[in-house]
Amino acid sequence: MVRIDFNRLRFLVIDDNAHMRRIIRTLLHGFGAREVYEAEDGAAGLDAFTHHMPDIVLTDWAMPIFDGLELTQMIRQPGANANPFAPIIMLTGHTEKQRVTAARDAGITEFLAKPISAKALYQRIVNVVANPRSFVKTKTYFGPDRRRGVNPNYIGPERRKGGKSDIIRQHSLLDKAKALA
Repeated sequence: MVRIDFNRLRFLVIDDNAHMRRIIRTLLHGFGAREVYEAEDGAAGLDAFTHHMPDIVLTDWAMPIFDGLELTQMIRQPGANANPFAPIIMLTGHTEKQRVTAARDAGITEFLAKPISAKALYQRIVNVVANPRSFVKTKTYFGPDRRRGVNPNYIGPERRKGGKSDIIRQHSLLDKAKALA
């Protein structure tokens, strides 16, 4: 199992519920994180994202001003901010299939249903740190590859259709967060 030194990572927690922000902050501190920034809505979240340049964003879906999907789309705009590649983990109680698909299509890296557990949150963070997804850029989408496995010989009905896409390989946060043994 991969060991991560959480104190080397910066987190941004965006949720309009102060109690939920406190729970997530407490869990992150319990994992060893030192830099945990918070915002209470999408607009404050975008401002905090540009100011603190977090390594990982954890956001709620339903928030005032603009929601987690709108925030993700703003972060994912190439050239609009310093790091459109930052992993974004959506924490939400809205888990219907069409919502999960909408989150994926907006550029969410990982999805986690509320109520969250410490183990599930830890696993999502380890996954975005140790196994970063390549990014795909097409005319209509920029974000993490929506497919977890890549098989260049696949010819079935789920094969990508449409125009050319650029694949942008991501560097792992593991070097930054590797625990010293």
